[in-house]
Amino acid sequence: MQKMQERYSRQEALPEIGKDGQASLGKAKIMIIGLGALGTAQATYLARAGIGELILVDRDIVELNNLHRQMLFDEDDIDKPKAVAAKDHISRINSNVKISAHVAEFNASIAEKLVSSVDLVLDGTDNMETRYLINDVCVKLGKAWIYGGAVGTFGMMLPIIPNGLCLRCIFPEIPSPGNLPTCDTAGILNTLPPVIAAFQVTETIKIILDREVSSNLLIVDMWTQDIRNMIIGKDDSCPTCGKRRYDFLTAKNRRAYLKMCGRNAVQILPKESLRIPLASLRDRLEKVGRVEMKSDVLFFAVDEIELVIFSDGRTIVRGTDDPVKARALFSKYVGD
Repeated sequence: MQKMQERYSRQEALPEIGKDGQASLGKAKIMIIGLGALGTAQATYLARAGIGELILVDRDIVELNNLHRQMLFDEDDIDKPKAVAAKDHISRINSNVKISAHVAEFNASIAEKLVSSVDLVLDGTDNMETRYLINDVCVKLGKAWIYGGAVGTFGMMLPIIPNGLCLRCIFPEIPSPGNLPTCDTAGILNTLPPVIAAFQVTETIKIILDREVSSNLLIVDMWTQDIRNMIIGKDDSCPTCGKRRYDFLTAKNRRAYLKMCGRNAVQILPKESLRIPLASLRDRLEKVGRVEMKSDVLFFAVDEIELVIFSDGRTIVRGTDDPVKARALFSKYVGD
């Protein structure tokens, strides 16, 4: 008990938090969707702050080009599922935090089940479609979530709380492909994501402690040190929070692929969740290429292409950004 009191003593000394606030943090259950540069910083801050439980969701594996900005990971984590690697590191930071890791794509089929049990959702994703889905499910279930984005030298943050404005009040329709910069086209400054994550986690703490939360869109340019707050009001005609229409949560047609941010790769999404026996697939693929199994993920390389195959059928095809070619390779080696 003495060690627990000592651990958070500097935080409890803050009048904004105190001992009662610290106790509230210890009871909170937070979900982080996306364990990239934003998500790993969020998880680190929350674990060190003494949050009670973390739910970590990510579909991807750690790659070498992640390490310049995803500071929770190191070289030993390469090719491990990000959610699993993050759980391992966070457990060593604070063993008192309960952590569950989901190596999965956050999609409409699992969204309500996962979000229904948490107090708040943090956005650590790198694509707008997933953010619109988070917005749908959180508005429907009355959960707070905090949008965050970081690309180039610019970052944004917006707390979205029940009965307030939502993401579609600002962006009614999802931007068309190519209309927004990505880390692939614009790059990313590695000092930016921890700053945006710090703002997100600070707002998370305020929400847990029932303190006043900003409803402004925060815009940060790390390079010029320019910080702005954009005042945005709730739109009564908003498709989601105004009309209670959940287009992304109820979408019948699931996308068959996703281009991976900052990489020459495409993720293939099966039409429905599968359970692939990776051991038997490994035996079959060994006859035509190089195969290796790591952390329940199968790596298969042939010519200049590598397939990273998860047990639920999701497959990352490295070596091409052409969805048609990636889908053909998936069908050829994994099957439909």
